[in-house]
Amino acid sequence: MTTTTNPLRINPSTWNADFGFDHGQLRTRVEQLLTVAGQGATDTDGTLLHEGDVCAQLALAMHNVESVLTAAGMDLADVIRMTVYTTDVDATLAAYDAVVERLAAAGATPPATLVGVTRLALAGMAVEIEVTAAR
Repeated sequence: MTTTTNPLRINPSTWNADFGFDHGQLRTRVEQLLTVAGQGATDTDGTLLHEGDVCAQLALAMHNVESVLTAAGMDLADVIRMTVYTTDVDATLAAYDAVVERLAAAGATPPATLVGVTRLALAGMAVEIEVTAAR
């Protein structure tokens, strides 16, 4: 398996640093591409956990993303794009350290987008995280 190439981080401004993402990244010679379906705060049976607790949902969604990455022999440092969907943008921003801490621990700063939506797949689900990873 090819080792992760260090991305060229592209940041024409710095406000994004507190949120743990780069405005852009350039990676060359990508040999493997993994697309990860939206991961929410569910257990292995697909049952929603932590209804009403956005921070706990963010943490579990990130855990579930990492589980898929691990199964593919990758980790958060391999993520080249992340989209966080939420039914409550303000609560998600207030709890976003649950995401930033995991990214920082992996030395990852993937380009990311936060999108407010009316509803997610399961009633009570407040966040869903979708990523693309590459090596």
